[in-house]
Amino acid sequence: MNSSRLLDKAVDQFASLPGVGRKTALKFVLHLLKKDVQEVDDFLKSIGDLKKNIKECRRCHNISDGEICEICSDPKRDNTTLCVVENIKDILSIEATSQYNGLYHVLGGIISPMDGIGPADLHITSLVERVEQEPIREIIFALSATIEGDTTGYYIFKKMKNKEDLVISTIAKGISIGNDLEYTDELTRTMKPETPMHPARAEQSGQGREHLLSLKGLLAGILILLAILLVLMVWTMVSHRLP
Repeated sequence: MNSSRLLDKAVDQFASLPGVGRKTALKFVLHLLKKDVQEVDDFLKSIGDLKKNIKECRRCHNISDGEICEICSDPKRDNTTLCVVENIKDILSIEATSQYNGLYHVLGGIISPMDGIGPADLHITSLVERVEQEPIREIIFALSATIEGDTTGYYIFKKMKNKEDLVISTIAKGISIGNDLEYTDELTRTMKPETPMHPARAEQSGQGREHLLSLKGLLAGILILLAILLVLMVWTMVSHRLP
């Protein structure tokens, strides 16, 4: 306990932030105490304005100052390419690379039956509507390389099966720069180069699943398919038990 209750209260507030312990919180508070009153007021005002005025883009569900975010309203962006991400942090990560010039769509999470998150809890319906209403020719999945991420991608893939000219692809998954091959898991080492998918053509030819499995090698595809079936079975069981 510190000598000041006001100090303790401020430390408690900072320590409630994710990834911030009490020692770090104390450093923040002591740093603010050294600042001028006007600087502290400006800091508090910016936080208050953020909470009061921040909005969600009604088009892509990104954070925005207005009804439409700056990315969606930028005429220089490629409006034929759509990158599907799990959350807003993923947009910030991709934008930091300066290698992508298309639009985004934030799902707000991924399908996870164990956490009680189903397709209805995500922005999948609005994604389908965007594909139908906008001149989108390619969708790029930038989801987590997990069972839940693959399940979500596969679910959306099936939703797009009637889109004749739509190409669906995914970001590359492989070995990070600086990592040794010997320490890489076998699943990553067996991955094949990413292959675009044409939902309508794949569905009509009966090879939709083969297109999906070709993204990761035969072994990886079989494991993922079994995992997806297990997740869907668990989700069905949980749904029936809910009141």
